[in-house]
Amino acid sequence: MSFTHAGRSITKVAVIGSGQIGPDIALYFTKVLSPFGVQTVVVDVSDTALAAGKAKMEKKIAKGVETNAFTPEQQAQMVGAVTWTNDYGKIAGAELVVEAATENKEHTGKIFAQVDALVGPDAILCSNSSHLEPEVIFAATKTKGRAAVVHYFFPAERNLMVEVVPGKDTAPATATWLLSFYEAIGKVPIPVKSRYGYALDPVFEGLFYACTLLADAGIASTKQIDVVCKKTFKMGIGSFTAMNLTGGNPITAVGLDNYTSKINAWYRTPQSLKDKVAKKENWDVAARGEVVEVPDALATQIRDDLLGAYFGICGEIVDAGLVTIADFNMGLDIALDMKPAFTFMNELGTAKALALVQAYARKHPGFPVPKCLEALGKTNTPFEVPVVLREDRDGIAVLTIRRPKVLNALDQGVFAEIQRRFQECDRDPKVKGIVLTGFGKKAFVSGADVNFLAKIDSVAMGEQTSRTSQVCVDAVQAVQKPTVAALNGLAFGGGIETAMACEARIATKGLKVLAGQPEANLGIIPGAGGTVRLPRLVGIEKAAEMLRTCRPISSEKAKAFGLIREEVEGDLVARAVQLCLDMATGKAPRSRMAEGPMANVPASLPAVEIGHLSKKVDEILCKAILGAAKLPLKDAIPFEAKCFGEVCGTKDMRIGVDNFIKNGPKVKATFVHG
Repeated sequence: MSFTHAGRSITKVAVIGSGQIGPDIALYFTKVLSPFGVQTVVVDVSDTALAAGKAKMEKKIAKGVETNAFTPEQQAQMVGAVTWTNDYGKIAGAELVVEAATENKEHTGKIFAQVDALVGPDAILCSNSSHLEPEVIFAATKTKGRAAVVHYFFPAERNLMVEVVPGKDTAPATATWLLSFYEAIGKVPIPVKSRYGYALDPVFEGLFYACTLLADAGIASTKQIDVVCKKTFKMGIGSFTAMNLTGGNPITAVGLDNYTSKINAWYRTPQSLKDKVAKKENWDVAARGEVVEVPDALATQIRDDLLGAYFGICGEIVDAGLVTIADFNMGLDIALDMKPAFTFMNELGTAKALALVQAYARKHPGFPVPKCLEALGKTNTPFEVPVVLREDRDGIAVLTIRRPKVLNALDQGVFAEIQRRFQECDRDPKVKGIVLTGFGKKAFVSGADVNFLAKIDSVAMGEQTSRTSQVCVDAVQAVQKPTVAALNGLAFGGGIETAMACEARIATKGLKVLAGQPEANLGIIPGAGGTVRLPRLVGIEKAAEMLRTCRPISSEKAKAFGLIREEVEGDLVARAVQLCLDMATGKAPRSRMAEGPMANVPASLPAVEIGHLSKKVDEILCKAILGAAKLPLKDAIPFEAKCFGEVCGTKDMRIGVDNFIKNGPKVKATFVHG
């Protein structure tokens, strides 16, 4: 058995190093690859480290069984698929090797010289270095084209982010495969150009350094700075606490000194950090439950200082051309669990952000004011931070919705961005057709972001909210070029509504859960065209059952219903591109939705068991389905919006939305049917 992806088959992966992060990398590999029969080998020269790593991994898997994340059968499979050994010969036959042993370039060079002789010529070699350039790590590697850095983040089995860093000798095909492979196994990879520290660690370590400068200057205690840092950047923990938890003092002490020569003169290793490393001490931070008082004026001083440092650090990285703003912003959010810099600057206003950076630079010689921020801050123009990404393939524009933290959920901003992208592609004479897909393997779009529903406080606001979404989705259907939705995972709510506005839909084969309209669970009805387009695609009775019961359907059933055109094995997007091309050239039939009223609309809908769901919401939903079916498409869409507004005036809408926000989707709302 093997895991096959993009022309490569993996039967064995090797992880070198059983220290702090190696066992977690092995845990993730065995979780996602052992179901395919893939073996994971962990190699370390220390038997003590191997024993500790094995115990650590097995403890985490056992905890997963306790929380029902894994079944006992999965536990046995995962544990049984990992070999722990001090014998490097066990690496033989591995198609993918990840080194997570050392930040010492001499030691790393020796490791890869040894690995080079053990694996086949096509095996891909990766280092999980957090700082060293791939050109340094793989200097002695015979076949440099197959080698790159893949930088994981703490904790590696849960943190989805990885930086993929090719060196100057890395083959483009290697980097492309690594990016798509890590996406295929559930990670969120971003491409980063080679420079010491890459894109994200200079932020983690630079913000920490800014915190130590404040403490060393006697402006505030480490406890106070840590508390303000956490609050300012909406982090789970502050910089000093993060350094304690990750054991990062020694590696940061080395990194900051190297940044001085490799990035700019502001960076350096402060004496306070050197002292902590020498004494093997942690930073003084608040104990669990301890309340740390920070006077308002002091909190503002700390906040402004740290914001100036943060925005400047991030702007310099963009100036250096290491990473796109979209990738970087997402990386800050996921890898470092902090409010992304470019979103933050847009909210504050780039003029204010620029002023904060300039003030920081005046106090700290060698700290650069980023050109990218200067250019926009002068006119208070926001940064463009797209979440709908475009890549053109053979004249087909592939648009990917990428919001992995929320499974590509839609809010009004994303709806508007989808509209702009489709209209931009429709106007582009080089574009023959458009494919819309979602990032990752779990979700095309998980639905609409429920938080914006909580802000609806009237019937009129409900109708307007629905119309705002509908206008964006209508723009998708208005495109005259072929459009194909490639459903790479579940498509719920606003996701399937957007997909239904495309001319054709295809989906990954074998998805047990593909499409659903779960709105009635929240005490609402679809508001982006679901009650209008679903009946026109699958028939009124099937659509009504899906809409009223909220039960999703599989890809197989979606094909049988006519909701999708094909189930696809293999590369879904490649097939969508080909289908789009075929539709554009007449090799495949077009299937634009009819714009007139539906024929043979029944007077009422068959009885359906709706369980705990609101009878009042169901009444409005039935009215929306039947009323829209009798109208032309252009009138049916705003009719749905009126019904959506009506449902926003019910008690059950507030009950359903509040329940979802407080308790999540698994707890049923207690509706009062009014």
